[in-house]
Amino acid sequence: MFGFGAIMKIFTLEHHPVSYFADFVLYPVVIVGGVVVLFVKTTGVDWFLLLSAAVVGFAVWTLVEYILHRYVLHGVQPFKRWHEEHHQRPFALIGTSTLASLTLFVVLVFVPLSFTLGRWLSLAATLGLVSGYLLYVVVHHAAHHWRAARGTWLYELKVAHARHHMKGVQGWYGVTTTFWDRVFGTDPSGRPGADTNTPPPGR
Repeated sequence: MFGFGAIMKIFTLEHHPVSYFADFVLYPVVIVGGVVVLFVKTTGVDWFLLLSAAVVGFAVWTLVEYILHRYVLHGVQPFKRWHEEHHQRPFALIGTSTLASLTLFVVLVFVPLSFTLGRWLSLAATLGLVSGYLLYVVVHHAAHHWRAARGTWLYELKVAHARHHMKGVQGWYGVTTTFWDRVFGTDPSGRPGADTNTPPPGR
């Protein structure tokens, strides 16, 4: 019987490597497939508008990422409790299932936008948002599992994320960028007494 327990398995925290890395495979397929659909179906549609919608969607993701991380994962139960598990075991394969995240993108982004922007602009904007999410998935995994050369963009993000994981620290909620942390004052690196030499996590 398909009940609450079965539903919660979709939102399981720790994954088998196959399901954990599904995002790395399926999201590129979704993005490429969506671009192909736009290319084939949108005769007569302004491609500049489609590209602009995708860029805006990508940029919006960085803000969504920040808001979700700061106010939901660190503020709303049961998400806060689930996220604390990740903080306690940073190398565990913990994340949102591909099925759950894709469903949320369709239901919360594509469908509502379709009523105002039309299906093609909505698809372009959603693909931009999804591309941002894919970047987040890759960068977050890299922050915990990959090494990066000092001075590179990834190294700086790894350092910021390592600071975020320090016990008692509140800040550095952005994963793909520290832009919103600087905007909203949650990048404490410039404050007196801040640790600016935190080594990044990695194996």
